[in-house]
Formats: sequence, C-alpha cells, structure tokens
Amino acid sequence: MAELWQRIEQAKSFIENKTEHRPVIGLILGSGLGDLAHDIEEAVQIPYSDILHFPVSTVEGHAGQLVIGRLSGKTVVVMQGRFHYYEGYSQREVVFPVYVMKALGVQVLVATNAAGGMNSSFQAGDLMLIRDHLNMTGSNPLIGRNESRLGPRFPDMSQAYHPELIEVAEKVAKSQDLKVQKGVYAGISGPAYMTPAELIMLRNLGGDAVGMSTVPEVIAANYAGLKVLGISCITDMAIGEELEPLTHEQVVEVANRTKPRFIQLVKGIVEEVTL
Repeated sequence: MAELWQRIEQAKSFIENKTEHRPVIGLILGSGLGDLAHDIEEAVQIPYSDILHFPVSTVEGHAGQLVIGRLSGKTVVVMQGRFHYYEGYSQREVVFPVYVMKALGVQVLVATNAAGGMNSSFQAGDLMLIRDHLNMTGSNPLIGRNESRLGPRFPDMSQAYHPELIEVAEKVAKSQDLKVQKGVYAGISGPAYMTPAELIMLRNLGGDAVGMSTVPEVIAANYAGLKVLGISCITDMAIGEELEPLTHEQVVEVANRTKPRFIQLVKGIVEEVTL
C-alpha cells in the first residue's frame, strides 16, 4: 500500500506544480454535465493523460480533464469526466482521483451523475439529491490491504451523504424556485442497461434511481474523511413495467437540456457551503 500512497503524492505534486490554486471543494461531473467547468474563473486545465498515474476517461460526454480555479467564491477542483468500473478499471483505479483531491486539500466532494429514474413520481429532467445508495456493483474500492494513512480499515457509512450538505442543497434549490427530488441511488456495474426484472428488483430494494458510477467514489470519499453531496440528473425513466429502449445518446441529450438548472444549483451550493 506504500505504492498507492506514493502514487497519490506524485500525482498531487504534479498538479500543484501546474497551479497556485489550492482547492477546498471537489466536483465530479457526470455524462453531459461537464459544461459547469466552463464557468470556473482563473481556470487551469490539466488533461488526465498528463497526470501521473491517472486513468483516462473513454466515455462520450466526458471531456477527460481536471479544471482547477475559482467558482462562486471558492477554490475548486473539477473532474470534467470520470472513470467507470465498466471501462475495465478496477474500483481502486476508479477512485484514485478522490484520494488525490483529498491530498490537494479538498474537504467537500460534490459527485454528480446521469441516472435512470425508478421512482414513478420522478420524470426525465428532474434533479435528485442522493440521501443514500445501494452498492450493487459486486465490488468495493476498499478491497485489499488497508492504507491507514488514507482511512480506517472499516469506515462508517451511516451518513455517506452528509445531512448538512443535503440541507444546504435543499435551501439553495428553494431560493432558486427549483424543485428537487430526494432518493436512494442504486449503483450498478454496467455497461448494459438493466432488464425490466432487474429494475423491478432494485426498486423493491428501495432504489429511486439507477446508474453506473458514483458509489465507488462516495465510498472512497467517506473512507478518506470527505463530506459528500450527491446529485443525480434523471435522464430517463427506468420503470420495469413500462421500459422502453434506451441509448447513451438519449441520456446525454436530456442531461444537456437539464444543464442550466443543474449548473445554477451547483454554483449556489458551492457558494453556500461552509468549510
């Protein structure tokens, strides 16, 4: 595990040599949601391919770079595109950037994603604040020897999504006259979309939305001592009894239409977060 710590420190040093900004908030932007990075002031852009030990994003709709600068009065580091288990990376590789963010000084992580809505009261285009998750990926980024300098062997997950941050998000949404949902995110491995029977199963287990990301990152962030807020953009309705064919292009198209409201919400949250 000393090797993991060394890789984190090397990536951290590389990034710090590229910018004088020292971020305190980290943001992970999901499919079709990367345009928020364009609003960052004094921005320094670093392609993932340039950063030591970083994986490279291979998914359409993910730009594949870190953007560091100022947003709503706070210094932030933004992942404009993320890594996924289904791309062939281990979950330890998927969450490596979370550990680097922590090393850079990040205290709060805002993780966003595009997700299918399993709750019949939702509709495509809704934004959902994640209050809890189901890890249905079949794996966990903490499997293996523990690196005690990162976190404890058995991290608590009873408040994986920080209640105070959820309250901040709800307050900001209300001030913007923006309706937001709250619910449980079911994280699956992908890359295939779910069958009707699988969606019914996940809904019966308590899931309100389903997607192929976020859960490993949130586990790692809690392990490393970060406060986490999760936001899903509901890009399609994944009701098992009424399931229709779906493509990634459709997901990105709805995420693109939702972007203005999403960006407004996240910027407001960043402004209101106290560290």
